[in-house]
Amino acid sequence: MMMRKYQPKGRPGQQHRSGNFSHGQKADKLDEIINNATGIGANQTNGLSTSRYTQSRQNLRIIPMGGVEEVGENMTALEFGDDLLIIDMGLAFPDETMPGIDYIIPDTKWLEENKRRIRGVIITHGHLDHIGAIPYILPKLGDPPVYTMALTAAFVKKRLEEFGLIGRSKINVLTKDDVLSLGNFKIRFFRTNHSIPDGMGLCITTPVGQIVYATDWKFDHTPVDGKPTEFDKIAKFGAEGVLLLMSDSTNATKPGYCISERELGITIDRTFAEIKGRIIFANFSTSITRIQQVFDAAAKYNRKVIVTGRSMVNNIEIALSLGYLKIQPKIIIKSEQAKKFPDNQVLILTTGAQGEDAAGLARIARGDHKTVKIKKGDTTIVSASPIPGNERAISVMLSNLTRLGSHVIYNKTLDIHTSGHAQQEELKLMIALVKPKYFMPIHGEHHMIVAHAELAKTMGIPESQIFTLDNGQILEINTAREAKIVVDPKIVTGYVFIDGLGIGDVGEVVIRDRQVMAQDGMFVIIMTLDRRTGKLINQPDIISRGFIYMKGNDDLIREVKHEVRKLVESKGKEKLEPNWAYLRNVIRDEVGEYLYQKTERRPMILPVVIEI
Repeated sequence: MMMRKYQPKGRPGQQHRSGNFSHGQKADKLDEIINNATGIGANQTNGLSTSRYTQSRQNLRIIPMGGVEEVGENMTALEFGDDLLIIDMGLAFPDETMPGIDYIIPDTKWLEENKRRIRGVIITHGHLDHIGAIPYILPKLGDPPVYTMALTAAFVKKRLEEFGLIGRSKINVLTKDDVLSLGNFKIRFFRTNHSIPDGMGLCITTPVGQIVYATDWKFDHTPVDGKPTEFDKIAKFGAEGVLLLMSDSTNATKPGYCISERELGITIDRTFAEIKGRIIFANFSTSITRIQQVFDAAAKYNRKVIVTGRSMVNNIEIALSLGYLKIQPKIIIKSEQAKKFPDNQVLILTTGAQGEDAAGLARIARGDHKTVKIKKGDTTIVSASPIPGNERAISVMLSNLTRLGSHVIYNKTLDIHTSGHAQQEELKLMIALVKPKYFMPIHGEHHMIVAHAELAKTMGIPESQIFTLDNGQILEINTAREAKIVVDPKIVTGYVFIDGLGIGDVGEVVIRDRQVMAQDGMFVIIMTLDRRTGKLINQPDIISRGFIYMKGNDDLIREVKHEVRKLVESKGKEKLEPNWAYLRNVIRDEVGEYLYQKTERRPMILPVVIEI
């Protein structure tokens, strides 16, 4: 198989500190290191400097920054000597414990401190849990170059354009047969199947051995685009010798094989044939293969398609321009044109399959969409399985749709969705093909990660050679090919919350405050005090929101005012200079305890002091 070497030119003014040789010389030197396997002695430095977290200069460190404790927020860093390689920059959706939060992204403080050593960012595919955090993170890391396939590159550029960041980082378009050299890392690629075209796995050659990195994949023998997984490449890498396999764990608890997208197309076709009224089809805007099958079925049954939702419109335009989507001319119409056609000739394609509050389907379900209103006889199809944490939002949305008169089809009533993630038999086949010495499950919540680890044991990998990490932990492999989890130091990681235009300005304390207000409400105590004497001038004013109804609790309000007066007077007798901060804390604690005794609820207490 012919492969072309992809030699990055680097950014202007940037000097790669991977040794005293050019990119081409680096690749030759790297090949020499690889051929000699563990030939670097303890006293050889290879021109590499010691990193802040390095105990040995010649150890490879693999650091999951996100994605191994949750579904989403995928981001992994590889470190060797003075070189850092980043794989993916994804976001996650908030759960019900995070009121008001739009998205979650990984904490990148450690990478920001070491940004001069970042040689590049590789993006495996175009889903938001792998590209969504790019506009938030890339500028903080000095805008390193990005490497990915054509469709993914277009999605990344569009996302950067929306944030006014286009042109700051060079987006390099790869092919599946490229060989990329970035410092001490040499990367080859293999095509994988997923619910979006241009998904790719990585074979990363390092000075200590080869790593196969496979996230968001399944073995689909009949993909819609006719491009199955490159089994030959995976087997070739396995024959060369793989030190570590890192593999997708999302469906590690599910036996058997994942349903092919082509089989799902048959279901979509059959369902469309039976529906007499309008169809509202909700899907991920990046699931281009699913969208292709929707357009194919719409054309077959003489339906015009209305596309709604900004991301859906953008991604369809991108996929059409690059040839990843093929549709009949004039099949797409505007909403106002729909009145010219009977209901059985209209299909509405929209975003919001996860119940996102601002997405198209949620707005339709609330009745506040500008152009689409539910009418009796409509059928809404939700072609997605709930991301953990989104179940409640989806349930509410489905109920709203049925109240408005729509029939609803979703994954619990019909197999109208298939996952893009491998199930147990596919996961075992990947392990059998790669034949790794070590195994590290990635991409999933902890129970999924553990289930994948158990699966690897059944494939003959010893438990001592299987590593389940938390975000921020380090898997370290030395030149003797010995691997261990480094517990101390652990890279500081955590959630960075995106709330509107705010990035990281909402922390755990604010989230806890929101949770308290959502659960037990807020209780405001306003005290007007004499600046000199510290005595109350008027009775305290009380405002309650979400805690008690003021008009029906006169006795409790009166008792609280009495308690506040006693507390203020007791502090006044101490004949000290008035300390309002101390007084507020005392009021907060004492009134909070008093209210708990009376109601067994703990509202947020907000004492306010007005000086006169």
